[in-house]
Amino acid sequence: MSIPSKYDAQQVENKWYDYWMTHNYFHSEPDDREPYTIVIPPPNVTGILHMGHMLNNTIQDVLIRRARLQGKNACWVPGTDHASIATEAKVVARLKEQGIDKNDLSRDEFLKHAWDWTHEYGGVILEQLKKLGCSCDWDRTKFTMDDDMSEAVIKVFVDLYNKGLIYRGYRMVNWDPEAKTTLSDEEVIHEERQGNLYYINYKIEGSDDTLTIATTRPETIFGDTAICINPEDERFTHLRGKKAIVPICNRVIPIIEDEYVDLEFGTGCLKVTPAHDENDKNLGDKHNLEVIDIFHEDATLNSYGLQFEGQDRFVARKSVAKELENIGVLVKTETHINKVGTSERTKAVIEPRLSDQWFLKMEELVKPAIEAVLGENNDIQLFPKKFENTYRHWMENIRDWNISRQLLWGQQIPAYYYGEGKEDFVVAESINDALELAKSKTNNQQLTANDLRQETDALDTWFSSWLWPMSVFDGIRNPENDDIKYYYPTNDLVTGPDILFFWVARMIIAGYEYKGEMPFKNVYLTGLVRDKQRRKMSKSLGNSPDALKLIEEYSADGVRVGLLLSSAAGNDLLFDESLCQQGKGFGNKIWNAYRLVDGWEVSESIEQPEASKIAISWYESKFQKALIEIEDHFSKYRLSDALMAIYKLIYDDFCGWLLEMVKPAYQQPIDAKTYNAIIAIFEDNLKIVHPFMPFLTEDLWHYIKDRTREEALIVASWPAAKPINETLISEFDFASEVISGIRTIRKEKNIAFKDAIGFSVINNEKSSTTFDAIIAKMGNLEAIDYVDEAVEGALTFRVKSNEYFVPMVGAIDVEAEIKKLTEELNYTEGFLKSVQKKLSNERFVNNAPEQVVASEKKKEADALAKIETLKTSLASLG
Repeated sequence: MSIPSKYDAQQVENKWYDYWMTHNYFHSEPDDREPYTIVIPPPNVTGILHMGHMLNNTIQDVLIRRARLQGKNACWVPGTDHASIATEAKVVARLKEQGIDKNDLSRDEFLKHAWDWTHEYGGVILEQLKKLGCSCDWDRTKFTMDDDMSEAVIKVFVDLYNKGLIYRGYRMVNWDPEAKTTLSDEEVIHEERQGNLYYINYKIEGSDDTLTIATTRPETIFGDTAICINPEDERFTHLRGKKAIVPICNRVIPIIEDEYVDLEFGTGCLKVTPAHDENDKNLGDKHNLEVIDIFHEDATLNSYGLQFEGQDRFVARKSVAKELENIGVLVKTETHINKVGTSERTKAVIEPRLSDQWFLKMEELVKPAIEAVLGENNDIQLFPKKFENTYRHWMENIRDWNISRQLLWGQQIPAYYYGEGKEDFVVAESINDALELAKSKTNNQQLTANDLRQETDALDTWFSSWLWPMSVFDGIRNPENDDIKYYYPTNDLVTGPDILFFWVARMIIAGYEYKGEMPFKNVYLTGLVRDKQRRKMSKSLGNSPDALKLIEEYSADGVRVGLLLSSAAGNDLLFDESLCQQGKGFGNKIWNAYRLVDGWEVSESIEQPEASKIAISWYESKFQKALIEIEDHFSKYRLSDALMAIYKLIYDDFCGWLLEMVKPAYQQPIDAKTYNAIIAIFEDNLKIVHPFMPFLTEDLWHYIKDRTREEALIVASWPAAKPINETLISEFDFASEVISGIRTIRKEKNIAFKDAIGFSVINNEKSSTTFDAIIAKMGNLEAIDYVDEAVEGALTFRVKSNEYFVPMVGAIDVEAEIKKLTEELNYTEGFLKSVQKKLSNERFVNNAPEQVVASEKKKEADALAKIETLKTSLASLG
């Protein structure tokens, strides 16, 4: 089958992906091979492919395809996350468009809409990953709300509750007033914002005195239940034991003393609103203060806000400030920069709020996870290692995890209330189990299921995804099943450092709690994808390209190479579309290389030329040396470096040198021995490129003629290690400089390649003649003569101390040549003086780094050699 002149990526990509799927090459079942397992970081079920997904999943596919080629039983489990907050927000928005209020629906009615949405959009991103070439085991696709996955989550909740690790508490939480749910500390992003500092006078009860308070939130005065002064502050000793009057609402509140107050901030005294600030809550608990919640769940003021009831908190801030000004108690306003917590999901400003929530105690659970990453055994390795410090900080300062969310979409917390008291509940995996527990707890056998009310809160999405490496193999419900025993622990996890605590650390915690071992061995942390201006890619900035359009324009292989050429572990990727063009160009180079080989006529009767024999031996050693380098890069998760090593090997050594060294003369056949060796080399090249460029390589694999094979490239064998001839590699490096010198002379003197030229060598280096046949072929030399003295009237160049002479061919402007060489000699002599001046400076030689001094000495040696060559050339011109 003849190969087309151009590579048609779209046709090829669809053809081979269907072929791989039809032959079930992505699917894995336990067997006697070594398993290699990756679980996908599950993207949001409602998500679409963006540049971060492209990078992350390309890396995973490279690792999984390489493992397959290495003969491992490769299993890449795909799936999606139900993303409670994000998905519920989208469903609510759609209902609003239809004129439906979420609050008018029952839980079951709302969940029907949520499932409709999920079924409509849930598979989009997984289908898009196929366009990228991702070789996931699609038969194993999981969703965090699948029945079996949800059962595992509920089972773990009940187990942790029964162990005394889950409890219900009335705490200050991070409240997202847009999503109307609590968030964990890790889901809050702190941003610096400019606001105002309002100075307000509070009257002292029973006198005409006033006390000035500075606050950034005047709207919260309706929740004030005390004024606090520092007992060491002499400015306020006269206020001890007195009371103040809150402006507008005229409520009388005590003046308390506590060392917590910062003497330097504001006016040195503090208004205390225990319901709306965590530190104020601590003060309130300590001093037994009243707690007044002034906000509805959407952060509008409630009835405590008097005439401002119903106003949004930010509108109320302006309204209250205006009223304070009107009644003469607003002393002044100053601009003020402070950190504001915002919701990672909705971007809404977080409101501290007191509420009943479910928490998981973390202090003991976290210990094995700290030891796994930071202990002496280093059971789990982070790449790059710098993230260990971040991990340590988070884990050693961990707080109890708020695992409840005021949402409908998610696993409903399995707590069942049988009475009105806060402790009147039981926790069980099913309502039937709950009923039996409630009967036992109350000693009331008359209770029925109708008497029980299930907790309305859902679990934090991360509480399901922290089980992911186990639950995808049903390891929670059936801990001894064949899959979990074979595939767990998994090998590599590829994810972003932004969820190192959210997900990675929690999976490690869960792994040790439920399997007694790590969930994965290595964590490869990618950087963020940024544009050339170092801005994070986002829809709002309009700097994020359409992932599928990139694939359409540059091919999936081109985009994969483009992403990885600039991606180092843990460092942000500065994405440039030209890299995808470079990737596409690399693919075309490989395609055209095979077209060249495919076009050769093969003869069984011709003997193998010496040049071809040497060239093939050289490349085989060069390939094996590169293979060791590539393996080393892979072992350190330097995938971009591995790709670059492959790129240089194939682009420069194979296409640039080997094919030129072995190709037959124009319209002449090639000997069969050389041809077969080149085909075998080409196949090895395809194998090492395949993880990065799966479509192009699979297509070329099947074009290779006269090679019957049962398997596809995707399940071929990774190249075997063979001996390396370092001498041959070193000798070629020298020979290539000689060939480059000949080519330079031909170009500068306009000597056509078809014209054979004479060539003489003064072999001062005692260099090997192994590559002479190749030098003669690549330079179209009549012969190579070894001489003892310079050849008069010849063009000359030097490689190290060897001198090479090419007799002048045709007419030459001697005067112009002398002028050119003289100018070059003068420049080089001037350069030599500057280098030698530096080297004669003892301070420089003694203080500069060793490699800097060595570099200057090399410059000196190179300049001296060049000067000698230029003088020889001038002498030959008379």
